[in-house]
Amino acid sequence: MRLSREYVDYMSKQILKRLAAEGIIAFDQPDYVNEVITQVMLDELSVEDRINAEVRKILDDYDEQMKHMGVSYEEMFKKVKRQLVRDRNVVL
Repeated sequence: MRLSREYVDYMSKQILKRLAAEGIIAFDQPDYVNEVITQVMLDELSVEDRINAEVRKILDDYDEQMKHMGVSYEEMFKKVKRQLVRDRNVVL
């Protein structure tokens, strides 16, 4: 993930502050709501990291075959990642 937890927490607080100021939402427990929003944002931001880890695992299983066929790891990484993103309807 490219953003630190502290920055995501800051963004969450700012979003909640603006939504409350506009009267769009109201809440009694701002700390709890902020923690939930921060966690949701962190989960969404870490999707690419999880996909990258899965691609690495897949390619590790086919390492010998790729070497034998002379296939570039980087090329296959991009192709497998693109396919996983497409299959899961993920927006990166």
